[in-house]
Amino acid sequence: MAKTDAPRDYEEFIRLVHDRYGDMSKSYQKISVYLTQNPNDVAVLSVHAIADRCGVHASSFVRFAQSLGYEGFKDLQGLFQRRLSTAAPGFEARKKALETELGAREDKSETAFLHDLVVRDIASLQDLLEQISGDDLTTAVDLLQKSETIYLIGQLRSAPIVELLRYILTMLGKRCVLLDPGGGLATHMARTMGKNDLLFAVSFRFYATEVVNVVEDTAKRGVPIVAISDSTLSPLAKSATVLFPVPEHEYTFSRSLAAPMCLAQALAVALASRLQGSDEEPRIPIVTGR
Repeated sequence: MAKTDAPRDYEEFIRLVHDRYGDMSKSYQKISVYLTQNPNDVAVLSVHAIADRCGVHASSFVRFAQSLGYEGFKDLQGLFQRRLSTAAPGFEARKKALETELGAREDKSETAFLHDLVVRDIASLQDLLEQISGDDLTTAVDLLQKSETIYLIGQLRSAPIVELLRYILTMLGKRCVLLDPGGGLATHMARTMGKNDLLFAVSFRFYATEVVNVVEDTAKRGVPIVAISDSTLSPLAKSATVLFPVPEHEYTFSRSLAAPMCLAQALAVALASRLQGSDEEPRIPIVTGR
């Protein structure tokens, strides 16, 4: 690609990355995911610092930029710097502000681990509030409301999110089917979906193969899909009618579900409001013990 073909602004860069992502090498795909999920950090950090966080050698970032028509990484970084002047604070900036406000801890006690996770979760939730589109929320709730049956799929770390949705949707009187991997029938159950139904899929890196296959097959049959994933470059993105990207920032041991769980609950509460005709205090029935 000639230099003149290089994207001239951040939005054009994002479109080009999405168009080329499927044909990129594994290292370029990893770079693409990091750049699109951490634009504020990319604007202010050196290429070596970015490379360390991404786990890819700095020279690969230079070659990545050149493959898009830039002279080098600094040329590409200029797009991110111009974007930063009007952007909301990113995850790392939010986390540092919270650590300052709540008091940073240097010890490795159990309380310190709790403190670190809480700070990260608060920052993730703040990020969620800034990034999720109100129009996408409305469209997703429209699809949930008018669907005859809602099929749910999420495996590995995503399983708790769809389990919660199954519980809430059942309490709201919506017909739903959990595509459980037990018995190896999830793929076959998914084929019973019709165009008046909806697939709600959740998957994060490293994406469960069966979930990706079910989503792709469902999209081919014209069934609407609402998806929660970690990136607009997720394999779910190209098939989803509505995609909610919830970036996963590296945690020391496990990645938190606070943000995607909150998003799923928000969709359920909004649906409850529609079904119950109450904008102020929708109620989700609960099962009480006897």
